[in-house]
Amino acid sequence: MTAMQQRLPSHLDPPLAFAHRGARAHAPENTLEAFSLALRLGATGLESDVWVTSDGVPVLDHDGVVRRGLRRTPIADVERARLPDHVPSLHELFEECGDSFHLSLDVRDPATYPSVVEAVRANGNDMARRTWLCDPLLDPLVERRDDLADFRLVHSTRLQRLADGPERHAARLAEAGIDAVNMHQTDWNGGQVVLFHRFDVLAFSWDLQFEHQLTEAVRMGVDALYSDHTDTMMEVMSREVGESGTG
Repeated sequence: MTAMQQRLPSHLDPPLAFAHRGARAHAPENTLEAFSLALRLGATGLESDVWVTSDGVPVLDHDGVVRRGLRRTPIADVERARLPDHVPSLHELFEECGDSFHLSLDVRDPATYPSVVEAVRANGNDMARRTWLCDPLLDPLVERRDDLADFRLVHSTRLQRLADGPERHAARLAEAGIDAVNMHQTDWNGGQVVLFHRFDVLAFSWDLQFEHQLTEAVRMGVDALYSDHTDTMMEVMSREVGESGTG
């Protein structure tokens, strides 16, 4: 009989539980309905990609494009008032859901940083401290670290992209003051988590869709989980961690 893996310590206790694009397994993704439902199901964080319209409004959408007839138009080229009704703005998210949660925003276009940062800061209530700006490019994060001292910065990458290996990458993140690395769940094991923790870099894991994946991630000590299945994620959190919190 195989022994149950003992839970390794996470640096965030309890780990953050991010509802990926809201509770997208239960409601249309990236809608206020999905985000609200995720919080009712117990998620301690919400996740989305963020884009900025042509008139400077940060909105939440996955692809960053909208269909106009047969054409696909970048959100950056469309005024806020001309977007489909289901696409919420960042301000509308705060109005609907409050701000007592963590927020993970994937920033795909460096030009969106100023508008996104302004909108989060304008909300007040220390929301910037609970906002994790995730970027697949490391240089924009490093360049903005001093200006975004009140935000949490996350490098989103894959293990195979770390040309110098995970240890040197962890050291680089630590030196630059980047708070966390976010990698696919297949890139993580207990040893990798411990390695990044040794440099005081948090370990975030995404695409955790099944109970066994979520359980393994919690037990290896990751600091944040990302899942479409908010109900399953929270059941695992309750069983493995106990009472969850906002971190």
